[in-house]
Amino acid sequence: MAQVIRQIVLIVTALFPIVNPVGSAPIFLSMTREGSPAERRTLSWKVAMNSFFLLLGSLLIGSHILSFFGISLPIVQVGGGLLVISGGWAMLKHEDEEDRKGIERTAGAGRLLRKAFYPLTLPLTVGPGSIATAITLGANAPHPGGGRLALGLIAAVIGALVISLSVFLCYVFAERTGKLLGPTAMSVAMRLSAFLLICIGLQIVWNGISALIRTL
Repeated sequence: MAQVIRQIVLIVTALFPIVNPVGSAPIFLSMTREGSPAERRTLSWKVAMNSFFLLLGSLLIGSHILSFFGISLPIVQVGGGLLVISGGWAMLKHEDEEDRKGIERTAGAGRLLRKAFYPLTLPLTVGPGSIATAITLGANAPHPGGGRLALGLIAAVIGALVISLSVFLCYVFAERTGKLLGPTAMSVAMRLSAFLLICIGLQIVWNGISALIRTL
């Protein structure tokens, strides 16, 4: 049992700073402003569930999937980092669209819910850095036989669940945080977060390219 607890702590401490739901909350709010509070709660739950399955799949079978398709982790980092840069740049260049809010609201929840997986889950919440880290944790985790294998599965489930719950709580309370800070502060936070997202994407791409160069 002590080994399971250590594995859970390792998963949470390694993934939480990379997933960073606290830093992603202002971006989530800015991308869902046309929705009602009820729609944002629904989206928060869907993003949390998507994050759970993405992280759990990466922990348990991510390395096997990459091996099957002959894809290396550096390639995942480069491709995913470019995706993060693209999303951050689009948000940084995004202008306020007050004149379109009426049209967006008439689109209803369906338009917002289509954002639940892309881009709100991938790459905003669970990006290539999180996936690469989860795959690495899963590949390096001990895989003993018998009942201890089941304990390893439990550790992966609980670890992914803790991260997903933190995502849900940060996102579902993002609107209250926005009201507390005010529109100006939230706009500044969103722009800064978008810029940091571009920097993170560049760092992920550089890490992938550096790893590829070392293999030459």
